[in-house]
Amino acid sequence: MGKNTLNRPDKAAMARILENNQSNMEGIILRLAWKQGLTREEIRQLTWNDISFSSGQIILEDRLIPLDEETQACLQARYDFRGSVSPFVVISERCRRQLLPESISRIARTALDQEGLTGVSLADLRRDFIICQLEEHDWPYAARVSGVSAPTLYAKFSAYMSPKKPEKAVLPQVDEFRLWKVLQSEGNSPVGLTLWLAWKMGIPVRDIVSLTWDQVDFDKGIIRLEDRAVPFGSTVRRLLRETWESSRDIPDSHVLLTPNSKKPMDQPRLSKLVRTALIRGGLEDVTLRDLNREEKHEREDGLLLRYAAEKGAITRREVMDMLGLQKVSAYERLRRLTEQRKLVRVGSKYYLTGTVVPPEEQYEVVRRHLEQVDGAYRQELAELLHVEARQCTLILKHMVEEGKLIQLGQRYFLPSEEPVSHLS
Repeated sequence: MGKNTLNRPDKAAMARILENNQSNMEGIILRLAWKQGLTREEIRQLTWNDISFSSGQIILEDRLIPLDEETQACLQARYDFRGSVSPFVVISERCRRQLLPESISRIARTALDQEGLTGVSLADLRRDFIICQLEEHDWPYAARVSGVSAPTLYAKFSAYMSPKKPEKAVLPQVDEFRLWKVLQSEGNSPVGLTLWLAWKMGIPVRDIVSLTWDQVDFDKGIIRLEDRAVPFGSTVRRLLRETWESSRDIPDSHVLLTPNSKKPMDQPRLSKLVRTALIRGGLEDVTLRDLNREEKHEREDGLLLRYAAEKGAITRREVMDMLGLQKVSAYERLRRLTEQRKLVRVGSKYYLTGTVVPPEEQYEVVRRHLEQVDGAYRQELAELLHVEARQCTLILKHMVEEGKLIQLGQRYFLPSEEPVSHLS
């Protein structure tokens, strides 16, 4: 991505090259760069284990790329012909060994020159792939399949982005079943421990990589961080104990160590290992930050629900004060809990589900009651609906305006009733 100039290939010329080079090295290299957006080094390091023919995907350490249909067919033909020769996809036809980077460039250069694309390089083909993703999809998708960060996309490809403001990003939903399978397969490896600590305990990755054994209290079942103590359950206890037993003779006191050198795991490497495990587990849209965020939201949701239970209800202002949120964010948090049917909104207040009559059922409850009595006062109906008298006033006012009830003095009746006296 070094140079700023871009030579986009002529599509017709590329189509002719690929037609003349189906499953040979020229065709495979050019397709991986142009159709799949791989860098030269990624092409060189690509193995057959990185290609999932069943799901139609290339699985790299930092991303998952849907396979172009024609590229998949050519790779399948190549695998059938040469798949048992080497674990690497791109190899020397003569020596049957992994190609050198300059050899990959030379093979691509020869094929491109034959169709007059003398100014186009492998890097240009990858850039063209990124541009095509921006033209066909949105920038988050292009970033996801290309592995290019959002700042780099904006810096180098802003001219190809849609001028409209991108939609608000939607947080990915964590598939707990898939995540559980990843956890089971990783055990007490650095990835397994990190996922447990991030997801179930909400510990940020910066604290995970710096975690030392003197912060782990097995007797009390807590991990002491700078700002708080985090309790851990039986599974995390077991994994930590296994890790401690296997590393007790190692001088370094860090919990997470590299497998071979037994040095402290740095954050970039750990994030890359976790990202790889999540992608292979079918969680390509999930990051460690998402797991931390979900755990944080769960803790905050628990706090809001406990408050609503203790105080009888909770308001948006109270959520803003408790969590330090702006109006819109507080409303979104309450709306999500309402959609999950953990809270019920009545006017401006939110109640625990089951403690009040939901708005859609209020009239039916009032109607059934009034069919059995000769009118009812506001306080009586407020107790029936389990809401405050002031809220009940607004609820009954709307029912009267809609013609569902009539009000005579301080009592409410069904329109079909003939009250003996509104003064009784």
